[in-house]
Amino acid sequence: MSLVNDLEQEVENFKREYEKFQRGNKSAGTRARKVLQDIKKTCQEIRVSIQGAKKDGEKDEPEADD
Repeated sequence: MSLVNDLEQEVENFKREYEKFQRGNKSAGTRARKVLQDIKKTCQEIRVSIQGAKKDGEKDEPEADD
């Protein structure tokens, strides 16, 4: 669940920076884009984790004999 918590925190950070950008703070736009990159990386880590869990689950299942 750590990755999910990280993702939630990054989304909250993005919201804060984007709101600042909407009010005219151009530096916040740069920070918001950086946070979006971090979100992308975290999402990729979650995807890899899920895929790995799926593959491990497939190996644990017995194979059917014909």
